[in-house]
Amino acid sequence: MLGIIFTGGEAPDTQAIKQLVEKQTQKAEIIIAADSGFLTAQNAGVKPDWIIGDMDSLGDPAQLAAFEPERIIRHEHDKDYTDTELAFSLAAEKGCQKIWIIGGGGGRIDHLFGIRSLFERELFPQRWITDTADIYCIDTHVQSELSLCLEKKTIISVFPLGEGPWEAESIGLKWPLNVLEWDRGFFGLSNETTDDRVLVRAKQGRFMVILPHIM
Repeated sequence: MLGIIFTGGEAPDTQAIKQLVEKQTQKAEIIIAADSGFLTAQNAGVKPDWIIGDMDSLGDPAQLAAFEPERIIRHEHDKDYTDTELAFSLAAEKGCQKIWIIGGGGGRIDHLFGIRSLFERELFPQRWITDTADIYCIDTHVQSELSLCLEKKTIISVFPLGEGPWEAESIGLKWPLNVLEWDRGFFGLSNETTDDRVLVRAKQGRFMVILPHIM
């Protein structure tokens, strides 16, 4: 079951969001807005099933008047988890095996790192879409490969995640991933596609695959 989280920060344009939510092969069964992510969803014409957070970035609270009170989960401002973390935990609690995050671009670098840290955890997002990047996570124990149709010379960067060991392979990249020696702190930056079909596979470990936002 796919769950989509809208979070604060820069997100794709409204048309791209509509395509993500409505036209994917696997449609979202649960949509959650984390605080001001509600505004991103609302502007794209998407109605969340749940709204969660301290609501400090939402602006006018009256915007939530159309929602059933039981669908709004409020937290104190001084809390142990970010609004995105709370939304992620809620999606997992509701049975989502795949979780995407929309938003979170730009803004404070610590917030950006906070979302990135979710990909290091036992339960992690499979995709994160901002205004400038489309980020995938592949892992030998969950979804081990990523197959995409892209324009030639599309830039792709790959980072190892988790504890390792790491081993990856690819088809359609200028610098094949199987020749790289992965270690903590190492990465494959600014690779590029040589074909219109690209495959990236995790043979061991977990990887983050970063593409430009091309929706």
